Amino acid sequence: MDLTVLAPDPVLIICAVVLDGILGDPVYRWHPVRLMGHTLTVLERVLRRIGLDGYAGGCMLFLVLSVFWVGVSAALALGLHDQHPALNGIYQIFVIYSMVALRDLCRHGLAIDRAGDLKGARRAVSMLVGRDTSTMDAAACGRAGMESLSENAVDGFIAPLFWYALLGLPGIVLFKVISTMDSMVGYRTPRYAAFGWCGARLDDLFNLIPARLTYLLMAVIAFLLPGYSGRKALFVGWRQHAQIPGPNSGWSEASAAGAVQRRLVGPVLQDGELVTEVWIGDAGDPEGGQAGDLRRMCLFVVVTCSLTTALAVLVLVVLAN
Repeated sequence: MDLTVLAPDPVLIICAVVLDGILGDPVYRWHPVRLMGHTLTVLERVLRRIGLDGYAGGCMLFLVLSVFWVGVSAALALGLHDQHPALNGIYQIFVIYSMVALRDLCRHGLAIDRAGDLKGARRAVSMLVGRDTSTMDAAACGRAGMESLSENAVDGFIAPLFWYALLGLPGIVLFKVISTMDSMVGYRTPRYAAFGWCGARLDDLFNLIPARLTYLLMAVIAFLLPGYSGRKALFVGWRQHAQIPGPNSGWSEASAAGAVQRRLVGPVLQDGELVTEVWIGDAGDPEGGQAGDLRRMCLFVVVTCSLTTALAVLVLVVLAN
């Protein structure tokens, strides 16, 4: 059994990222991430039925999901390689392509700009964030979209690419299992506070390095792109990342706020209650969410993700030689 078949390949990365750029994330019943979600739902039901609805159940959920999905994806790759190496290559391109989502991230963000009216903008924002949108004005909708673009660049593109470049096919599948767990059960509610703990903490762990790499990459890009500020990206990201809840999301959000020279977040309502009034960004910069801000953020995120892809490919090529 040749396990090098599962190793990261720069050509597969390029093909998958180009496919995502052209087609976007495929929407269909048998999407691998959707299948992971269905598997999780079935396993959760079984675990709760046998009384494993606390920390132990959440850990068991991770073990079963990861062994199953990493095992199945690896077995398919090995089996297809035995048939013909090209079949394995096509299969792995499909898996990587299905687990990165840059084009769709930008599409959802820019939908706020294209909404045409406040009602449509609020509807578009509600697809991205969990906060109350009924009282948001146009600028608040724009800011929420900018924050979502900068935050989701990490777990939607940079982190899965990082884990593929580090561990190959098993790495990206494992990351997506953890990400799916976090999005489905990683909530601090009575039902999931204990059961979802494992998924939430693993998601924090697996995004730890990618989030901080994103901060550095965003600063580099901001120094190079006209109209952006590398100095503010560095300083705002470093000083204000902890103002955003969680150990990771603040790094990209604060850095991006400094880079595009706009203040983000502002008053946020959830379930009818004010949960934060914090602003991130340079105090002298205007509030974000104005005309053109979303497009500037989208360009910034696309260039950052493109640099990430180029670096991953370069590192793999160098290590192979």
